[in-house]
Amino acid sequence: MSDPNGITARYVRLMHRVHARLSTLARPATAFTSTPEPRTIGTFAKGRQLLAGNFLFAGHLVVARETSIWDVPAPDAVFEQDLHGFVWLDDLAAVGDLKARAVAQKWVWRWIDRYGAGHGPGWSPDLTGRRLIRWINHALFLLSGQDSAQSEAFYRSLGQQTIFLGRRWHRTAPGLPRFEALTGLIYAGLSLEGMEKHVAPAVKALARECRTQIDEQGGLSTRNPEELLEVFTLLTWAAAALDDAGQTPTADHLSAIERIAPTLRTLRHSDGGLARFHGGGRGLEGRLDHALAASEIKTRQADGLSMGYARLSAGRTSVIVDANTPPRGSASLNAHASTLAFELTSGRRSLVVNCGSGASFGEDWRRAGRATPSHSTLSLDGFSSARLGPAGWGGWREEQLIDSPRDVPIQMSQAPDGIRFEGGHDGYVRTHGLTHARTLELTFDGRAMAGEDLLVALEDDDKRRFDAALDSKKLQGVPFQLRFHLHPDADSKVDLGGAAVSVALKSGEIWVFRHDGSTNLTLEPSVYLEKGRLKPRATKQIVLSGVALEYGTRIRWSLAKAQESAIAIRDLNRDEMEPTT
Repeated sequence: MSDPNGITARYVRLMHRVHARLSTLARPATAFTSTPEPRTIGTFAKGRQLLAGNFLFAGHLVVARETSIWDVPAPDAVFEQDLHGFVWLDDLAAVGDLKARAVAQKWVWRWIDRYGAGHGPGWSPDLTGRRLIRWINHALFLLSGQDSAQSEAFYRSLGQQTIFLGRRWHRTAPGLPRFEALTGLIYAGLSLEGMEKHVAPAVKALARECRTQIDEQGGLSTRNPEELLEVFTLLTWAAAALDDAGQTPTADHLSAIERIAPTLRTLRHSDGGLARFHGGGRGLEGRLDHALAASEIKTRQADGLSMGYARLSAGRTSVIVDANTPPRGSASLNAHASTLAFELTSGRRSLVVNCGSGASFGEDWRRAGRATPSHSTLSLDGFSSARLGPAGWGGWREEQLIDSPRDVPIQMSQAPDGIRFEGGHDGYVRTHGLTHARTLELTFDGRAMAGEDLLVALEDDDKRRFDAALDSKKLQGVPFQLRFHLHPDADSKVDLGGAAVSVALKSGEIWVFRHDGSTNLTLEPSVYLEKGRLKPRATKQIVLSGVALEYGTRIRWSLAKAQESAIAIRDLNRDEMEPTT
């Protein structure tokens, strides 16, 4: 991926603007030939916030009552992109009353007046595709009560955006942005008079993207679970729109849906949310279940590896482990140094988590969230298992992962009383000569997990590197920290004179963390980085600290439900829509 401030990127943006202006010279589309069934899901609470003048996008809250969304001062470019993508239209439609409709209509037609001639930041293929899908989905909501002149302006703008998309979709980045552009083009081509010619090329291009961007495991090169969900959702929408129009999706298109569905089930915790790795969050409430239901694919992966993640599940407990090398090259721009990190969920409650993506809280939080200490795994001597490369020329803030693990062998097997995961990575070999190996065993009833972490110098060269690292520490040992970040809803305290930590979940379950005494146990502050909030949430982390003095260092620990915890708990005390502050 090139520098967004470089000559090539600036040229691409210039040509987007040129073709946006050219597309507005056309006078296409006077009506719908058909309208797909609305499938985008909005949030009632977010819609009410918008109506109250609370604009929460990209981690920024701007309060501007009685103000058009296009007059709100945008704190940064990501905020501005969220406005022009029109996902907020789903939220207004979720409210659905007369006031919400009037506001939605005013804001859509004001965009047409202000930006419809090809101006503004919204004329990129991915944003245009995202916007077209929402406008078409909510066309009946928007056109109700509008006069012929307003309707004509709406149809004309839809047609002009479709023409732009037909010319420029191929100039957007592969992956999610291109899937958005092509899905929008298929939607518009099927729905609008005179736009039918765009459907066949878009369907063919989408098939090619399905072949090249979705691997045999049903995964993406970015290994971002939430991004995979977004791609899967777009593919199911495009397939449904084609079916509704009497056309059959290509075999490559349907095959991609069939591959992705079981992978998403593997990446879904027992509470229904996605594992939070490599820049992804839990996913919008209801999006995953809705997309899986719409796909009608019932296949499930057995416990094992999907998109580089290992899953162990038993009883009410799910454990998901990052068990592969991190993404590389341009796919690593949002990737994290999280190899062998895990998350654990019990029933409807998250227990052990990763901090998550800090992208919506600024560059410092974004960098911090990508580092190994922000994940539930081992970090060594202040190093991450992969490093961030230098920022690019021209102040480019995007940084790829470099010096990342190259070899991550793993094995899944049956333990005497459960399921066993064994894995290792060489991310610290080049710096300290040490391989990190981890074993996790989850019991068949899901009530306990035993863990073992090893730091070991395997080869003669590795031992020499370790000796050099030890010398640099004046033979005081190479320090390491083993971290277990806890969800902010979990209430934790040190127990048994410092030998254990008890963690109480809102369901009433009590989990107890113990260790073998070879390290120092502390309960320290941590953060939970969550999209849609104004600031990171405070939480706690269990930290086992020690030093490596030998060629082999072993740390054993366990996490188990307290004996008095019931086998099954009716967990009904759940806030489906949590506060945004």
